[in-house]
Amino acid sequence: MASPFRLLRSLRFLGAALSAVIAIGTVGYHFLEGWSYFDGFYMVVTTLTTVGYGEVHPLSFQGRVFTIFVLISGVTLVLLTIGGLTHALLESELQSFFGRRRMDRQISHLSGHYILCGAGRVGRSVARELASKGAAFVVIDQNEAKFAQCDPGWLTMNGDATKEETLRLARIDTAGGLVAAATTDATNLYVVLTARTLNPKLRIIARASEEDAAKHLRTAGADSVVSPYHFAGQRIAYTFLRPNVINFLDSATINLGMDLEIDEFNVSASSRLAGQALGTSGIRQQSGVIILAIKRDGKMHFNPSPEDCLEAGDSLIAMGHTDGLKMLGQNAAGVA
Repeated sequence: MASPFRLLRSLRFLGAALSAVIAIGTVGYHFLEGWSYFDGFYMVVTTLTTVGYGEVHPLSFQGRVFTIFVLISGVTLVLLTIGGLTHALLESELQSFFGRRRMDRQISHLSGHYILCGAGRVGRSVARELASKGAAFVVIDQNEAKFAQCDPGWLTMNGDATKEETLRLARIDTAGGLVAAATTDATNLYVVLTARTLNPKLRIIARASEEDAAKHLRTAGADSVVSPYHFAGQRIAYTFLRPNVINFLDSATINLGMDLEIDEFNVSASSRLAGQALGTSGIRQQSGVIILAIKRDGKMHFNPSPEDCLEAGDSLIAMGHTDGLKMLGQNAAGVA
């Protein structure tokens, strides 16, 4: 298929050529036949459109020869322009159709992915972060126009996320998590209820606009509830009161100009770390990573001591440079 830029250049050239024929025809009738410019323009238009109204005024021999030139060149350009427009529209429809089919096939093979319900500012922000980490996800929204603001490489679905059929098509049975990020709390509540019914083990995070909505979303089955307005207010206050803390957290979590991150890793049963004390595990010495906390049985143990023993199933909250965190991730997974 031709590129859109090539088609656009061709259509521009045809439009310019057709305009030139109309201008030459109008001026030609004026000088050859002595007609007014309007009569000449009218004659060119009726000739190019082949409506068959007849001559505006009787034509001389030179005028008839000139009309043959206008007719052949003009009608040819008109047909080429119509053909170009038809080709462009057909190609656009085919690209849209086959692109949608390809995207549907990709979605049907997803597993361990994330479902983002809502393509608004919050949903797109979550999608950008997931994309930066290479995580698989699909964005669902009823308003297809919002997808124009999404990255073309993202998987998208036009549908109602409160309906079981839509979530099943998004492979909720194999998903690793779901984000209810619609613009209204009522919609998010329905999304959470439907998602929890379809996949009881799914991790669900919901957006809440009103303060009272948080408890209802948790009751409906959300594991976590985030309020963008509460978070924004808290962050603004902390930026005044603890600016250096905020700068450090930004550097560690958003990686603003520093090769420093905070990440989490699960200790597998096959990992050499399982059964070792934190101090003798070699984590700090080999990777330069600091273990900030250990989560076990739903409880978070902050600032663990060197004597704390690591167990299979532990979640390690670690901070360090990218290479060190990668090494720790391999050790925790038992692949190194």
